Amino acid sequence: MSTNKVHPYRSTIPPVPEGTNRPLWSVMIPTYNCAGYLRETLVHVLAQAPGPELMQIEVIDDCSTADDPATVVEEVGHGRIGFYRQPENAGHIKNFETCLKRSRGKLIHLLHGDDYVMEGFYLRMQSAFEQSPNIGAAFCRQIFMDEQGHWRGISPLEQMESGPLNNRLQRLAVEQRIMTPSIVVRREVYEELGGFDNRLICSEDWEMWVRIAACYPIWYEVGPLAAYRMHSASNTGRHLRNGEERRYTRQAIEIFKSYLPHESADSLAREAKETYALSALETAYRMLICRDFTPAVIQIREALDFSSSFRVIRQIVGLPIGVGLYWARQATVRTADIFKKSVRPGDL
Repeated sequence: MSTNKVHPYRSTIPPVPEGTNRPLWSVMIPTYNCAGYLRETLVHVLAQAPGPELMQIEVIDDCSTADDPATVVEEVGHGRIGFYRQPENAGHIKNFETCLKRSRGKLIHLLHGDDYVMEGFYLRMQSAFEQSPNIGAAFCRQIFMDEQGHWRGISPLEQMESGPLNNRLQRLAVEQRIMTPSIVVRREVYEELGGFDNRLICSEDWEMWVRIAACYPIWYEVGPLAAYRMHSASNTGRHLRNGEERRYTRQAIEIFKSYLPHESADSLAREAKETYALSALETAYRMLICRDFTPAVIQIREALDFSSSFRVIRQIVGLPIGVGLYWARQATVRTADIFKKSVRPGDL
């Protein structure tokens, strides 16, 4: 693939000016109306942060309107954490761009203001870059949590031991496996490949990780050291119900298809599309169970736009049956419960 720095849909990330003090780390924290979670994010970073000569920590706020992240930064950071507020709302892609451009460290960690990292994250990531100086990025296994911070799951193991990810390009192209808080990227990689693609409102991170994997080895850390928050106010949550998230996913696949080996690009793209067609149908099933019919229909339509493979068609045909069986089971449980409550001791 071409790594030309001048690209119509990617910002150019210039090198850090000569003479600038360069810490090893830049922990750049983009925020927008999430100050309620930001305190926890910052506390987890500060608990394992070395001094400012080794780690830049800065919050980049996209002109929040619902809360005051600057006050949180001041209360928690006591001057240790930098703060920059966009003059106007720029959108999350532009906010990411600002994070990258303001970073001074050799390693950049983009950490959403509603996520956090576990103890040992920075030491383990630093060790990865020291063990494999040729890698462009390193990521760890991730924890998925809900709005209240309750853990809901952990991403599956990609391989049994930490080290360079095997078959990295093929694996990352078929499915989004990396949540942004779990990955660290060399700054020079962003300088070479540019910023996030501004055509994408969702899946911009997936496109970036595949772009990096096409050019650099990537380290995988087996320890679950980053926690990713899933909630309705997230970028993905906002776009899921109207199908936009799926459409951007398809666009990301079409964009990074050109990064893949010519002999396998078509098959990998088909596999990725089928993966997300089946994901859309799983979402549709959950919506149908909740009798949320309009977005369920949208998800089914999006699934067909991804793929009309036999597996996808079979799943679509089975949706009404599965939902019907679910409600039949629910009716049976409710009937049994009513029967229990209506029968008095001695009636039988």
